[in-house]
Amino acid sequence: MTTTTLAVLVPLLPFLGSVAGLLLGRTAPGFVRPLAVLPTLAAAVLAVVVAVDQGGEKLISAATELTPTGSVPIYLSLHIDGFAALVAVLVGVVATCVQIYSTGYLREDPRYPSYAALVSLFTSAMLLVVYSGDLMVLLVGWEIMGICSYFLVGHYWETPEARAASLKAFLVTKLGDVPFLIGLFALAADAGTFRISGVLGAVAAGGLDHPTLIALLLLAGVAGKSAQFPLHTWLPDAMAGPTPVSALIHAATMVAAGIYFTARLLPVFAASAAAMTVLAVMAAVTMVGSALAALAQDDIKRVLAYSTIGQLGYMAGALAVGDRGSAVFHLLSHAAFKALLFLAAGTVIHAAGTNSLTAMSRMSGLAKRVPDAFWTMTVALLALAAIPPFAGFFSKEAVLVAAEHTALGERTVAPAGAGWTVLVAGLLTALLTAAYALRLWLRTFRGRGAEAPDHGRQPIAMTSVLWVLAIPSLGFGLSVTSLDDWFDGNDLTPTVTTAVLGTGLAAAGAVITYAVWRTLAARTPVTAPVPHVAHPDADAGLVEAEALHLPRPAEDPADPGRALLGPLHGPAVDGFRLDAVYRTAFVRPVLAAASLVRFLDREVVDTYVRAAGSSAKGLGWLVRRAQTGNVQTYLSALLAGSVVLAIVAVALANAAAGA
Repeated sequence: MTTTTLAVLVPLLPFLGSVAGLLLGRTAPGFVRPLAVLPTLAAAVLAVVVAVDQGGEKLISAATELTPTGSVPIYLSLHIDGFAALVAVLVGVVATCVQIYSTGYLREDPRYPSYAALVSLFTSAMLLVVYSGDLMVLLVGWEIMGICSYFLVGHYWETPEARAASLKAFLVTKLGDVPFLIGLFALAADAGTFRISGVLGAVAAGGLDHPTLIALLLLAGVAGKSAQFPLHTWLPDAMAGPTPVSALIHAATMVAAGIYFTARLLPVFAASAAAMTVLAVMAAVTMVGSALAALAQDDIKRVLAYSTIGQLGYMAGALAVGDRGSAVFHLLSHAAFKALLFLAAGTVIHAAGTNSLTAMSRMSGLAKRVPDAFWTMTVALLALAAIPPFAGFFSKEAVLVAAEHTALGERTVAPAGAGWTVLVAGLLTALLTAAYALRLWLRTFRGRGAEAPDHGRQPIAMTSVLWVLAIPSLGFGLSVTSLDDWFDGNDLTPTVTTAVLGTGLAAAGAVITYAVWRTLAARTPVTAPVPHVAHPDADAGLVEAEALHLPRPAEDPADPGRALLGPLHGPAVDGFRLDAVYRTAFVRPVLAAASLVRFLDREVVDTYVRAAGSSAKGLGWLVRRAQTGNVQTYLSALLAGSVVLAIVAVALANAAAGA
């Protein structure tokens, strides 16, 4: 088989597995798990083969016209460069790990067949986005991901939290997709093609007439999909879905799509200095704001959700200074440790019977009960905090180096102001990230109080995946020096300045957090009871669904986040009340307009309709009353009518003569 044929099979195999899983889910349930895992695993293997053949330098391109449109044609095309090849491997590996993990996590879930099929379809859509060489075909995968996220986030539809979260995720991302679609059409109108190679050629030749307008329209879609300020509010609420879904969305699909799209079309954005400045400010606000919010959350998955938003801000910041190599590098390393964090969190939730950090901080011995989750989550949190030599250190430093070069004028792709904005925000976020990462670790694994419940060993399908993902979380950054060709030939080695600043600030954040925690813990005896814990034999997914119903424990006075944030703690818990702003600015006006339309429809339009019907009915009643069957009555009426007509005629004639 040719490389092109293998590349076509990469997104096709998960799609076929999804269709087969849906068709056989009820009639042959024994095939559901193999159909979930094997096609995705095969796609991952083929993606590796394609990446090896691509080699980081050779462009794999093929196209056939999909349909004539009468103007700009649409092509079914491949465009696989080094970035596409690596991201496809990432998607395949993480999706395979999620499918394997889910076989144990949701082993008793009656809706597992539809869940597995949707995960496969989700994977196929993301792979279509990665490999597509035509913007319209890319848009198909882009929108399918939005639909899949709606169903997967709402998997536990019995709970109001899941229903509301799925609807919110769908509406917020669609809000960004409207200007995104307009931007794609405007881009094609200026470039004369939907082909990515043609668009990039037009940009290089200066063929875009409206670069700023196009870039800003596209950024709206990127902000929605990749949870960037101000369209990031859907992502924390999406934690109401199953934990493996959270891992997939946060690591390899959905949120990665916006960053990847921007990296693929970076010259379009770089053609407008205004757009790059907007992207830099958006990234800076996203980084700092999400880190502050993460430091205040009590739900373990919401902490990780806000951390994802912050890391996506790093990626957007790298793109804002014109360095897509460091952006994709951080995308890859983040995917490994973030998938590991979520899957390890799922194991912890199963063991503790709750997703509340307050409850976990009042249990002792969780580290002994779930040693696999403890050690692998420790590795992932060190990578998240960018502690050397873990993967997050190298990729985060690559972003900071790119920002430093732009700020000092050594790179001219973006304005120097954008470089300073990203650099300062990135350093501040490094301090905050280490603080909330250590806070999460301390409250989860260093709790005080009653002994944590013993559920025995977790299924091998869950624990094996954790150790597989721990390998790139630890070693990917060290090996990237041999992959320069895959990242535009950029030197991704950290500089002394950024390494000392970034690591020093991270260490300072960790030391301060630990000192505050020790002080508060020494002053606060644990007296609250341990919350409800599910039956040891309960399915992990059912434990998580049940945890959504549990009342939240009282606030933990030993929480270092409250002491560190001070007056910012209240707003940070609510995500700085952006949801309230949206309710005031958008939801309430729309509901008011809907109420007005309903009033006009019922009280005005329906009134006229009812009046027309009543008038006809009344006229019919009068006519019916007039039909007496008496001839004398009819003749009298006829004579009276004739007299009236004669009088009217005479009056009109006199009036005409007088005029």
